[in-house]
Amino acid sequence: MLGVFLDSETIMQQASDFSALTSTLDKWEFYDTTSASVLKERIINADVVVTNKVPLTGEILQQASRLKCICIAATGSDHVDIAAAKALGITVCNVVDYSTDSVIQHTIGLLIALASRIVDYDALIKQGAWVKAKHFCLQNYRTMELAGKVLGIVGYGAIGKGVAQCARMLGMQVQVAARQGQEPSADRVSLLNLLPQVDVLSLHCPLTLETRDLIGECELAMMKPGALLLNVSRGGIVNEAALAKALISGHLGGCGLDVSAKEPPLEDSPLFQKPIPNLIATPHVAWSTQEARLRLLNGIAANIRGFLAGQPSNVLG
Repeated sequence: MLGVFLDSETIMQQASDFSALTSTLDKWEFYDTTSASVLKERIINADVVVTNKVPLTGEILQQASRLKCICIAATGSDHVDIAAAKALGITVCNVVDYSTDSVIQHTIGLLIALASRIVDYDALIKQGAWVKAKHFCLQNYRTMELAGKVLGIVGYGAIGKGVAQCARMLGMQVQVAARQGQEPSADRVSLLNLLPQVDVLSLHCPLTLETRDLIGECELAMMKPGALLLNVSRGGIVNEAALAKALISGHLGGCGLDVSAKEPPLEDSPLFQKPIPNLIATPHVAWSTQEARLRLLNGIAANIRGFLAGQPSNVLG
């Protein structure tokens, strides 16, 4: 059987041990990246395909007659046509929880960096401001103590729960948004009721039809002046033009994000075409510690072995 990894460079950079994966099949072909122009020829003879972010549409899947299993090298699956794969008898598996600790760590790091203005003060020091200061410290920026503040969480899976636990250890109060389309419960409130209450809003939900542009101009306007927004889930959940406007106007106190609606971002992106105050952005790396990459590879290998044994796990659709 032939396995094809379409974008192995997305994992290979820090995790070089692919032995768990290569031992699953007789033959493997690894490609650093795969463009749409060569996608068909690379999967035409494949029995198993691994993709991190290379899109697999229904049209392309129909042309891969030997394909039996797609392993997504991630948790998010919005780049694979799950319904088309199911109709064609192709099993689709993802990997869950491999990066939970890494993403929690990154989220809390962004939160503390924003509240304490760490990036801004670091920039001042590198510009020579501290050595020229009149006093022992610089107080150019207003900082926020997190203890006693309210953290609102949208998406209460393993990552959301981990962020909540860390936030409580910092002395924060935590409120959780009800799922879209579901009634609030004793321990959850509607998003519209949550937004005016929070000092920090942290997003940890998948990108779906219901969550696309979930946080737009109206939702941002409902948040407290000076509130912080964290997004380490998917870029399309937040309307980027509305977010840029809220930051530039000063209504939002800051934003920490690890994702963009288009990755890499377009040059005319409202968030990245010019510097925006109080925006800390990282290039979709919250998931990518070396430990998480190795867990991901092991998870892909386990999915393939389960499929071959007739007991597939983490099946989507």
